[in-house]
Amino acid sequence: MSAGYFGLQTTIAGTVRTAGIGVHSGKPVSMELQPAAADHGIVFERYENGRLIASYKAVSDNVGPTALCTVLGDNPARWVATIEHVMAALYALGVDNLTVTIDGPEVPIMDGSSRVFVEAIDEVGIVTLSEKRSFIRVTKPVRVENGSGWAEFSPYEGTLFDVEIDFDTPVIGRQKWRGDMTAETFRRELSGARTFGFMRDVEPMWARGFALGSSLENSVVISDDNRVINPEGLRYEKEFVRHKTLDAVGDLAMMGMRFAGAFRSYRGGHALNAAAVRALFETAGACVVVSPRGALPFRLRQEEAILAGPVS
Repeated sequence: MSAGYFGLQTTIAGTVRTAGIGVHSGKPVSMELQPAAADHGIVFERYENGRLIASYKAVSDNVGPTALCTVLGDNPARWVATIEHVMAALYALGVDNLTVTIDGPEVPIMDGSSRVFVEAIDEVGIVTLSEKRSFIRVTKPVRVENGSGWAEFSPYEGTLFDVEIDFDTPVIGRQKWRGDMTAETFRRELSGARTFGFMRDVEPMWARGFALGSSLENSVVISDDNRVINPEGLRYEKEFVRHKTLDAVGDLAMMGMRFAGAFRSYRGGHALNAAAVRALFETAGACVVVSPRGALPFRLRQEEAILAGPVS
């Protein structure tokens, strides 16, 4: 198994600043990634008018609604939404500890992928800390289903993602991406894959208050006559499944630590990814935590998983 699992914890070497708009709110938002000490984990802090209103550790116990994105918290006035693209970058690059400060309800969408976050982290660099990592080892198969879709974990020496999508439109159709997740693989094959959607869904989503910031600058858009209407076309062959894999990396980062195992899904999404993580954690004997002290049965540790929830 990769030495990265047993290695030292990391953080970033300097502060990363980004700004953009929220893909659902359409409102401007600024975000900073700040270095943090060992065992801090990834913590999101939401500010409003300069005042801290909520603080969440990025772990599955804090995941709220998952209909269109991954959300921390369950109160729209305090939650932090659309975290999956930055979480995917942090997980793939091996960043264990930092604080994310944000002055709005969702992470800026940037170009609809993880590329900006990867490039910004690469620019400041990653540093090792003195404490060793713990990680989760999948020890027996766990599967969840939702209609024709399913997702499952199984034992594997490494971290494998095997994601398949199936859309009833010729521009997408059935696509699959499979590979061992490394920083270089993520940079080269997944990080630039953009979120996507259909023109026919735009007006209904606007009516529900979603996708207000969506545009050709941050989304691949498919027309009613089954064409990609972005002038530059696609960035990759099978960009659609690559983005779904990117989302899965970000969603599984909510396990709170790295994992050794295989994750497979068919017609999945944020909700199914979150359900698979819950099933893994709630199924007796399905995984263990491997720490510097040895392997321990996994149990939900609320006192460690949740910082404080909303802060008044």
